[in-house]
Amino acid sequence: MSVFPKDFLWGGAVAANQLEGAYNEDGKGLSIQDVMPQGIRGSRTEVPTEDNMKLIGIDFYHRYKEDIKLFAEMGFKVFRTSIAWSRIFPNGDETEPNEKGLQFYDDLFDECHKYGIEPLVTLSHYETPLHLSREYDGWVNRKMIGFYERYVRTVFERYKGKVRYWLTFNEINSILHAPFLSGGIYTPAEQLSEQDLYQAIHHEFVASALATKIGHEIMPEAKIGCMVLSMPTYPLTPSPDDVIQAMEDDHKNLCFADMHVRGEYPGYMKRYLREKGIEIHFEPGDEELLKNNTVDFLSFSYYMSTCATADKEKQAQGTGNLLGGVPNPTLKASEWGWQIDPKGLRYVLNQFYDRYQIPLFIVENGLGAVDELITDANGNKTVEDDYRIDYLRDHLLQVEEAIKDGVEIMGYTTWGCIDIVSASTAELKKRYGFIYVDRNDDGSGTLERYKKKSFDWYKNVIATNGESLHQ
Repeated sequence: MSVFPKDFLWGGAVAANQLEGAYNEDGKGLSIQDVMPQGIRGSRTEVPTEDNMKLIGIDFYHRYKEDIKLFAEMGFKVFRTSIAWSRIFPNGDETEPNEKGLQFYDDLFDECHKYGIEPLVTLSHYETPLHLSREYDGWVNRKMIGFYERYVRTVFERYKGKVRYWLTFNEINSILHAPFLSGGIYTPAEQLSEQDLYQAIHHEFVASALATKIGHEIMPEAKIGCMVLSMPTYPLTPSPDDVIQAMEDDHKNLCFADMHVRGEYPGYMKRYLREKGIEIHFEPGDEELLKNNTVDFLSFSYYMSTCATADKEKQAQGTGNLLGGVPNPTLKASEWGWQIDPKGLRYVLNQFYDRYQIPLFIVENGLGAVDELITDANGNKTVEDDYRIDYLRDHLLQVEEAIKDGVEIMGYTTWGCIDIVSASTAELKKRYGFIYVDRNDDGSGTLERYKKKSFDWYKNVIATNGESLHQ
């Protein structure tokens, strides 16, 4: 018997900027992604350049029907995607939305429902309109709350009845490490003061609570969650100093979940702000808004864990997803240096549930790897990606363990269920999907889709509600 709940939401996840393409079609404005041709750690450009793979992505904008059909063939119950804010409000500060942008998502969500797939929609997934970044310095400016409110009211009113599950900000805690990507903050990171950074974070907290309030008013049946980047931190040694360092590193991320679930700044964060001389400016009503509009569920990404030590000589940074840390000497790593730790997923599920006692949703987990397209014995093009199958199975078995531990988990969406452009490196050779897309980093390729070996494997996992994990 499967331990997964009967209504468990199996599916996959993507972001608009990594697969849609059509960056300048049908009235869409530029987003910060359109001037980030090298990904998270690369420099930005003044205008979009041809070497930016995201401008075309995998052309999902024109091919979404065939892709949704493939997701349906796998048996997806849910499909996580994002709305590109600049498709709806091209500059971000207009008073009237772009109808063609709204219609695209109407058509996309209708196509999902055609196959019984529930959309899970992220409102802001690293896609701040470029104009808001340049003109207002992104979330440093409190005016962003009003622009975001207009945007979310527009899409909530438009898609009520079509979208039941919403996320306010993607990996909201990543603003600590990538302020332009995550907060649209145009000031270079090395020039950004901690005062401005934490004020921007406060503005995002207020905006998220406001979106939750508005969403519940417009769509009483909807479930609105937050989304954080999870990276559990282990002490490098049993030294009490390392244990305290790991706790403090964990606090930097847990603060963002605490704010969304509990609705107030935790004591350890107040101490940090006080000792750094940072004073968060609250407008009248902020405190009540945060406290009274907490989320229905907590969602998160999980790719890796990290270690912490108080020994400054050993504090070399790892190369993980946005967050660094000390590499764990007991773990192996992916081709991109991300340490593989399936048990860390069970650990973080228990950590979150023990702390909050609200439903959890794993909305990103997966393995980025170089895939080789081959022709099998039947003449079909495919990828023999047993390494991906092993990775996902190992992680899902730990999800099972967490369910046995008593953790309430709503669903699981693998990251990049179809090959997309990597957020961290802007490469297509770093592939996550069950579906191979024939496009390469030099721009060549037919954009044709081919099922990998993992396609049928995941189809069977969903069909058996996880029982096949033990076969």
